[in-house]
Amino acid sequence: MGLMAMSAASARAAAVARHGGVSQALASGDLPPIATLTTAEALVLGLLRLDVRTYFVVLGHGTTELGEALRVHAAAGTVRVIPCRSEIEASHAATALRWVAGEQCAVVTSIGPGALQAAAASLAAHSDGIGVWHLYGDETTHDEGPNMQQVPGGGQHAFLHLLSALGPSQVLHTAQALPSMLRRGATVTAHPYRSKPFHVLLPINVQPAALVDFRLDRLPEPRQMRVGAAAPGEGYPAVARLLREAPRVVIKVGAGARGCGDLLAEVADLIDATIVMSPSSLGIVPDSHPRQMTVGGSKGSPSGNHAMEQARTLVVVGSRAVCQSDCSRTGYPAVTQVVNLNADPEDVTHYNRTTTLLGDVRATLVELIAALRALADDAPASPAPPADDEWLTECQRQRHAWDVRRDRLTHAAPVHDPVWGRAVLTQPVAVRVALDWVQRHGHVAFFDAGDVQANGFQLARVEHEGWFFTESGASYMGFATSAVLAGGVARTPFHGVALTGDGSFVMSPQVLIDAVHTGTRGTIIIFDNRRMSAISALQVDQYGTDFATSDGVPVDYVAWARAVQGVHGVFGGFTEAELEAALEQAHRNPGLTVVHVPVYFGPDPDGGMGAHGRWNVGSWVEDTQALIERTVI
Repeated sequence: MGLMAMSAASARAAAVARHGGVSQALASGDLPPIATLTTAEALVLGLLRLDVRTYFVVLGHGTTELGEALRVHAAAGTVRVIPCRSEIEASHAATALRWVAGEQCAVVTSIGPGALQAAAASLAAHSDGIGVWHLYGDETTHDEGPNMQQVPGGGQHAFLHLLSALGPSQVLHTAQALPSMLRRGATVTAHPYRSKPFHVLLPINVQPAALVDFRLDRLPEPRQMRVGAAAPGEGYPAVARLLREAPRVVIKVGAGARGCGDLLAEVADLIDATIVMSPSSLGIVPDSHPRQMTVGGSKGSPSGNHAMEQARTLVVVGSRAVCQSDCSRTGYPAVTQVVNLNADPEDVTHYNRTTTLLGDVRATLVELIAALRALADDAPASPAPPADDEWLTECQRQRHAWDVRRDRLTHAAPVHDPVWGRAVLTQPVAVRVALDWVQRHGHVAFFDAGDVQANGFQLARVEHEGWFFTESGASYMGFATSAVLAGGVARTPFHGVALTGDGSFVMSPQVLIDAVHTGTRGTIIIFDNRRMSAISALQVDQYGTDFATSDGVPVDYVAWARAVQGVHGVFGGFTEAELEAALEQAHRNPGLTVVHVPVYFGPDPDGGMGAHGRWNVGSWVEDTQALIERTVI
């Protein structure tokens, strides 16, 4: 970009800043509607028009021109650029920002290994339905010979072939295709029901290419995209009658039912159903609701799994039926009929014997409730529901037993651990203390993959949405630690708290540096049992011993944290009182705090929440698959 071009770009950025957006600047006439500019600058303006204002970047030779366009706009204050030490961290932080704050954002990397790292981390956003822009450098379109860091071998667009296996992707091979690329990406990242990352490959020589006399109003604007309620072929009265007459109904709630807790509770009352949660749906229906049986699945609770096991009718609401959520498709052995409310065609048809309700979940629930109410008002003229007064009572007995057990496990005394050579807190106790602290101060909790995550969603008492986030889709180690960065860069900052194991923390510790650089206030709690305990426990359960999932290397995480100027490291202690005191230090600290908590691992049954479902892995495969073959749905 030459000096004259830089001056013109700066003038355009200043106009956008003065009016608060591209559309407003165009409408005022302050931003000329026709301009000659680089493709990189047009991309930044186009993303700004789509309200993408935050960029998590690891720049390299593959994105120098895009970096320059971002520099100009960052100087004008139209965008915020967050330099990161790792493409994986950048991807996770962007996912967390979009997930918690709802802010459109982008990840920028160079060509080659960095792009592949960001793409790998985008599995979390893909799995959890989070729309994020991913902008990567790519080989030149002139094919003058091998480009450094491109995928080795002959032929073009090797990266596109790789990324297309993940999801929607596009090479901006021709600068003039920018408006259509932006429209396509906006549809993917802002999809109202199943948003995803959109991967854009930017050839090195296309980024500085000039768009001559380009009409800026060709850059697309955001669009509202919603579908209406489902249109069941049988009609809502028929579906209502089916559910009112159905025996032993369980409602399985997925993340696609966000914001529908009030309607789900009403439906459950109208059809005398129990409710079972997925890990990612906690809080949609309050934990205290009398029909809520907590989490079901491979790592579910005994009460949630009992409701699934004993149900005869299944109502799915916004759930993808991930393997751990429905015990590898064995979670409903007695179910013979399904009603599925979903906005995704694949999800709504997942089970056999299904009445499909394809449409907006909330709008569909409203229509279904109206039909159920009408049926109840006309009760004398309609068949009475089956007499099964025991269904709710039976499930509530199981829930009460689980509550008693949950309370006992989360208040257990410290247990002697041979690795630490003394009594330490159990993980359920330490996680419960941490979650109590998070809720007391209105912080936001992020769970990392592993044993901390499984214990967390089993023991948590989540009464409302918006503060409890568990990355259970891809179960990506290092997500929670990276996610803390989002709290410091959000337009309305929040105190993010990573609940992570020692195994997950060391996967992605770069936030120790980047949090200081961005002025992020947050907390990382490391629950340290010197191993990847989720896998160790799985090995012990399946084969009687663990292997290659632990080491004898002690790490002083407090010293590691304090080695980064601006990070406060504090030891979490060996008792509840010591941990609570350490967490209060973290709350008072204006920056990033790392709290190191030794926790127990071993055969003591009170040392963890336990696993109460089936999973099609390891030595359990034969029995699980045999049960799948006998399952009707």
